[in-house]
Amino acid sequence: MTKTEDDPVPEAIWAKGLAPVPAWQDQERQVVYDNAWLSVTEHSAIAPTGLASTYAVLRPKNLAVGVLPLHSDGTVTLVGQSRFALMNYSWEMPEGGAPFGEDPLDGAKRELAEEAGLAAGTWREVLRMEMSNSVTDEKAIGWLAWDLSPVPIAPDPTEVIVTVRVPFMTLMAEIDRGAVRDAFTVATALRAYHMARESLIPGWLVHAMLTRV
Repeated sequence: MTKTEDDPVPEAIWAKGLAPVPAWQDQERQVVYDNAWLSVTEHSAIAPTGLASTYAVLRPKNLAVGVLPLHSDGTVTLVGQSRFALMNYSWEMPEGGAPFGEDPLDGAKRELAEEAGLAAGTWREVLRMEMSNSVTDEKAIGWLAWDLSPVPIAPDPTEVIVTVRVPFMTLMAEIDRGAVRDAFTVATALRAYHMARESLIPGWLVHAMLTRV
């Protein structure tokens, strides 16, 4: 039996030849909230254990896209803004939503321009994520981008964006001490660090990223 990209069975199950894990069963659903950006559905479901359960799922109407812009001197551009849900201030890579009918890369390019005032000559998709799969079906794609040049900035009307340019290793240190907590940014930065250590991106960029502090 061949494992497909969307198959939910853990790799270890396939490797050991064990029986597939029982799946959730969705018996009935209703939309309990809906706006232009997301809906919330409530489900009458059967758990893998056979227990009847009521389950709510938050369903964004966009794909999450984000990009970590890598400058040739080993710095990265981050954006800072206030976030409503946790009522806190967050340092993040440029990120946002791409409508499902749009090429995700086009959405990432738009977010880089709008939030950071940058365009990139080189893009590398490095990450696909399920953002919080116990409560939402939101998915995300992350990129690294370099060969950067400035373009006019155009933030969303609800956003007050601040940009900062810091060494990549400073970003890693801030993640380590818990000052940068946005999950998408943390995952993409860790992926970038791994790729740099494994020489999966150009050597000149690796040297700049890992030696500038």
